[in-house]
Amino acid sequence: MEDYIVSARKYRPASFAAVVGQPTLTTTLKNAVRSGKLAHAYLFCGPRGVGKTTCARIFAKVINCMSLTPDGEACGQCESCKAFEEQRSYNVFELDAASNNSVEHIKSLMEQTRIPPQVGKYKVFIIDEVHMLSLAAFNAFLKTLEEPPAHVIFILATTEKHKILPTILSRCQVYDFERMTVDGIVGHLRDVAQREGIACEEEALALLAEKADGGMRDALSLFDQAAGYCNGNITYAKVAEDLNVLDTDTYFSIVDMALANKVAELMLLVDSVTARGFSGDNIIGGLAAHVRNVMMAKDEQTVRLLETGQRQRERYVEQARRCNASFLYNTLSLLNKCDLSYRQSSNKRLLVELTLIQVAQLTQPDTASADGAGRKPKRLKILFRLINNVRDNVAPQVAAPDSAPDAATVAVGVGGAAVSAESTASRAARTETSVRTEVARVTPDAAPTGGVTARPMLKLGSLGVTFDKLMNGERKESRVEEEVTNKEENSDFTVDDLLFQWHSMCNRMPTQMRALAARMKNMSPKIADFPAIEVSVDNQMLLDQVNGIRGRIRSTLARGLHNGQLTVTFRLAEVEEMGRKLTKKEVFDRVMQKSEAREFIKQLGLEIV
Repeated sequence: MEDYIVSARKYRPASFAAVVGQPTLTTTLKNAVRSGKLAHAYLFCGPRGVGKTTCARIFAKVINCMSLTPDGEACGQCESCKAFEEQRSYNVFELDAASNNSVEHIKSLMEQTRIPPQVGKYKVFIIDEVHMLSLAAFNAFLKTLEEPPAHVIFILATTEKHKILPTILSRCQVYDFERMTVDGIVGHLRDVAQREGIACEEEALALLAEKADGGMRDALSLFDQAAGYCNGNITYAKVAEDLNVLDTDTYFSIVDMALANKVAELMLLVDSVTARGFSGDNIIGGLAAHVRNVMMAKDEQTVRLLETGQRQRERYVEQARRCNASFLYNTLSLLNKCDLSYRQSSNKRLLVELTLIQVAQLTQPDTASADGAGRKPKRLKILFRLINNVRDNVAPQVAAPDSAPDAATVAVGVGGAAVSAESTASRAARTETSVRTEVARVTPDAAPTGGVTARPMLKLGSLGVTFDKLMNGERKESRVEEEVTNKEENSDFTVDDLLFQWHSMCNRMPTQMRALAARMKNMSPKIADFPAIEVSVDNQMLLDQVNGIRGRIRSTLARGLHNGQLTVTFRLAEVEEMGRKLTKKEVFDRVMQKSEAREFIKQLGLEIV
């Protein structure tokens, strides 16, 4: 039985022509060898498994070849090439800096640079994972790298270029290796499968290439794993099962169900996927990548960005035709939010299901969730459509104050003005009668069964929406400013007069407005342009409240200041106007800091307790 050799070693390139995915770099190196313009130090950097060490070995072999081919490749027949292939060459030294990173190892290597080559032209030193060298080792290596012997060439390889000292970088020719493309990996895997006599599907090879994430060595390792699992017949389904990844059919189905608003079917699909052992972050991450591919497939210019096989690319293009851009953008936004919140969530499955429900509602007309669709809610869902109809019909008839009276007398206004109890009560009764009539017309089941005092309720179960709440809501939008009864008066008043009347008004406000009165006492009305009064308010909620009784405030101040021409304006305070309110003790301490106050207390012989 022959010894088994993994594909990554068995099919390791032995010439520049066999290197996959690095055409520019290999051409540059061959031209340098043919022209004889070789640098004394090269740095090969890039992600893992893209051919850095392989190219370094090929380059070292070509440098010492005694009879190069016309295209710049090693002949493979001369003594130097045979010695290299049989691993007995004394001209090529390899050092793994990950395990040989001390000063002693570097000094030992530098000793070898003094001996000229016995066969060939150059001694080539390949240092792999050079970023692992210690700082002292870098410093010991720096002097030799700065002034190396003429027969020495250094080839450094690393996956983390940013960890190398700038003084080392400046003395090397830097070559950046690119990640392998999916098409390039698929082509190489197809060639390996043909040599091994293994049947394989194109989609299976594309899945292996996607999983390899741009590394050829990883792709070949996955290929060996899949070949062993599939027993010589590599199929897409078996590869997906072996690698424990969700197949793209699942993601295509999720998007199709979301477009059709099939929430129930979508939840069942998620349950089946979860039962197969996939976690929620697998579903969300894979779906986000799928939606991104669909979005790229919408434009002919971005289709080339899809790292997938040709057949899968056609499926993406076909699904992209049925998805509008808004759906794709909003879906990606929802999936990104879910991904950010996944780790902190205590109920991860619910988070995933809620996100997918929101995605499935994006294309719902009218009844779609406004937040999920990324637009402001202009109206409520179908469940509340009946309430909207009733409120729209009742609104023109409602013109009551903030709190509807429920007794024969009503509370005295802000300025002490009395409102007719009889007219208010009759207006409220007419309003409730109109509401009942409208409800009976729209929903006969909601018709009242008792007297006028009974308040009907819609049969909306646990919603708890009453007509009293609806009426109060409309009253806020239908307030009528109170008339000023002393328009002919036009007396002058000062800021002190204004503050006195303002606080007196706050003290006379009704009990149900006690909280608002307390907040209003902290306000400082000013005379902007006599007789215009301006009041700054700290927050929007309080501004809405005082604007609701602005007419009553104006009427009260007009009577107290004997000026019917005054106007009252409320505005939101600027940031610099919002200072912290001082306590009484802080005010006292600030007064006591003045020398006049201390002298006054001293002269009178007062004692502060």
